[in-house]
Amino acid sequence: MSDPFIGEIQIYGFNFAPYNWAMCQGQLMPIQQNTALFSLLGVQFGGNGTSNYQLPNYVGNAACGQGQGSGLTPRAVGETFGSSAVTLLSGEMPAHTHGARIYNQPTTANRTGIPASGDAIITPESATILATTTTTNTAFPAQTIGLAGGNQAHENRQPYLTLNFCISLAGTFPQRP
Repeated sequence: MSDPFIGEIQIYGFNFAPYNWAMCQGQLMPIQQNTALFSLLGVQFGGNGTSNYQLPNYVGNAACGQGQGSGLTPRAVGETFGSSAVTLLSGEMPAHTHGARIYNQPTTANRTGIPASGDAIITPESATILATTTTTNTAFPAQTIGLAGGNQAHENRQPYLTLNFCISLAGTFPQRP
């Protein structure tokens, strides 16, 4: 493998950092032990800038390029954003309707428990969820359908494969053009 640039980040499929590399887990590094890397990173990932600086943290995160893509908000180096779980609110759902035609069989003797060919949906004898009206296109009563999810957050992470991001602590110092 050729000499890496100091501060170069690579992905590895094993659970340790190679020699002269460090895992990108947001750990604090003393400036005196690695001044070259500090001169490149500064405190854009954290640290106090006088005695320590912080490495990037990819634990539970995905990589994202800096700048602004078409239709996206701008992203800066070192910025973290997003959420691993989201609670979907009813105001965030697109407006939609669920149409259904339900016909009541008023004669109890003609009601069946098993639909036969040509039957329509019938009202059970003890149906408390359906409105008792003869008006067509009537809205269902509130108890017909309810909220689901119990205001609990759902998983929001993209599919992933566990890999480790590592940053080079030694190598060629990158030259600015």
